Amino acid sequence: MQADTMTQDLDRARALPAHCYVGEAMLAMERRAVFARSWQLVAHQGQLVEPGDHVVEQIAGVPVLLVRGGDGVLRAFPNVCRHRAGPLALCNGKGARALHCKYHGWTYTLEGQLRSAPEMQDACDFRVEDIRLPPLRVHEWQGLVFVALSDAVPPFDEVYGGIAERIAPIELAATRYLRRDSYEIECNWKVYVDNFLEGYHLPHVHPGLSRVLDYRAYDTELFAWHSLQSSPLRNSADIYGDGQAFYYFVYPNVMLNIMPGRLQTNRILPLGPDRCRVEFDYYYAQDDQAQARIAADASFSDEVQQEDIAICAAVQQGLASGYYDAGRLCPKREGGVWHFQNLLRAAYAADAGEPT
Repeated sequence: MQADTMTQDLDRARALPAHCYVGEAMLAMERRAVFARSWQLVAHQGQLVEPGDHVVEQIAGVPVLLVRGGDGVLRAFPNVCRHRAGPLALCNGKGARALHCKYHGWTYTLEGQLRSAPEMQDACDFRVEDIRLPPLRVHEWQGLVFVALSDAVPPFDEVYGGIAERIAPIELAATRYLRRDSYEIECNWKVYVDNFLEGYHLPHVHPGLSRVLDYRAYDTELFAWHSLQSSPLRNSADIYGDGQAFYYFVYPNVMLNIMPGRLQTNRILPLGPDRCRVEFDYYYAQDDQAQARIAADASFSDEVQQEDIAICAAVQQGLASGYYDAGRLCPKREGGVWHFQNLLRAAYAADAGEPT
């Protein structure tokens, strides 16, 4: 792994080698070194408004439960009873008064304190007040909710800081959730991320999108934990309107696609070494143009996604063919890929105990 973790200057850079995109062992390491050590988008605030509202998710194989407490505070816990690992909730819900283990009925307050444990009176030195659910880090930002499993994850503001200021006067928190589209794709999760991170393929894969983005003015900016691709919009009055397109990628698997009056979040989840699911959540500003914008956006977004699905599946076949190792990156167009892959290299090295 040592050679794979070496960071190179962009004008000399190569992509990650093919073996990083295949195999259960590689994916298991990434769950531990990447997903369990990063902020993960898990919900939107509209799902967690009132006390007892809760959301069930998974991060890196860990069942996670988010719940709004009776005190109004949003908390996150492993969705794992302290008795014998039963689930405290099986699905999203509203207005729960307590958390009840579905296995043996142990009951916790919304704040994570064990309240009752049926028939445990004969257990020596057993006290309900000694047992609490371990808290996980949770952060609310611009109407979105994030969880981190590890204390080693960087502070949230180091990861997402500067985004809201850059897109002003657009206010993401003022948009409202409409729907989710999910796609399962026959490719490693990193293939999909790599594809998102460069506009190099736009003229060749996305003829419709290329008509509304200005390829000559398409720019990529790099920050500590995220990157931004941006372009002026053109010929898009019927779809996005006038203004700027902002395509944010936040390490390791969150995308924020921001257009006038519209936010689309993408969450990329590995399902196996050569399969992933991409969840698209759509949010829209509540204005007079909302309905027309929503109708035009739906079919166009699906068209672009189907184009990406086809090319990503083909790339995965190429990576698994035995005829690819690690190609050179285009300095002008693939800075975002280089940035993401260097963050991965650093994570791989840290997991292996190697110097970075």
